[in-house]
Amino acid sequence: MPGSPKIFFASSASRRGGALLRLLSTPAFSAACLLFGLAGFLAAALTLSRSPSVAHSRCPDSSRPLSVSVAWDRRPGDGSAAGSAELPASLATGSRGRHKVMAFVGIFTGFGSIGRRRALRRTWLPADRQGLLRLEEATGLAFRFVIGKSNSKNKMAALNREVEEYDDFVLLDLEEEYSRLPYKTLAFFKAAYALYDSDFYVKADDDIYLRPDRLSLLLAKERSHPQTYIGCMKKGPVFTDPKLKWLVLSFGVV
Repeated sequence: MPGSPKIFFASSASRRGGALLRLLSTPAFSAACLLFGLAGFLAAALTLSRSPSVAHSRCPDSSRPLSVSVAWDRRPGDGSAAGSAELPASLATGSRGRHKVMAFVGIFTGFGSIGRRRALRRTWLPADRQGLLRLEEATGLAFRFVIGKSNSKNKMAALNREVEEYDDFVLLDLEEEYSRLPYKTLAFFKAAYALYDSDFYVKADDDIYLRPDRLSLLLAKERSHPQTYIGCMKKGPVFTDPKLKWLVLSFGVV
């Protein structure tokens, strides 16, 4: 007995599927896919070409060396530290114009303060280059250790190794001695002004614990006031007689 014939009727769904398969096989659809792929490739290439500029705008000049040596131009016959500190500064490394920040903070340090610098890098001051740049981006403050030079080759070799490891120094061209601290202070402010276009220039020591966020807020409040000085210049009475040896012209916030 012959079996019943098996007749299959194409449903509407199968008919739509067949039409879709015929559409996918047409040259026009292949050309449209090719154009769509090319458009996606061009969009990706455009995004990648713009990404370095975006990263550069968010990261404060990440290609710039953080540690710099400041050499002072001396006139013939001028060998004093005070005289050289009053002359224009030429940057030995990293000369790309003045870097813009809200404030530049110079942390005064010496050759015998390796432990202090290590303590600061373990607490509030980042110990790596990217950390310093992130702190600068978050607070508007740039931090560098400030130190002079030494006649000791061993001390200079140790300092150079520390500079290479941490990249967070400003090296001044004057002898690092406590008796020359006033000259170092003058040289620091001259170098800071030559390096940074800042609203504030801050001098700090390496034996303090600083809150960068609070310092940033404090300076931001005074940013709209020109010629602002924050700090204590001396203890005791303020002398205004120009005949006296220690004359103080300003005190507190001007």
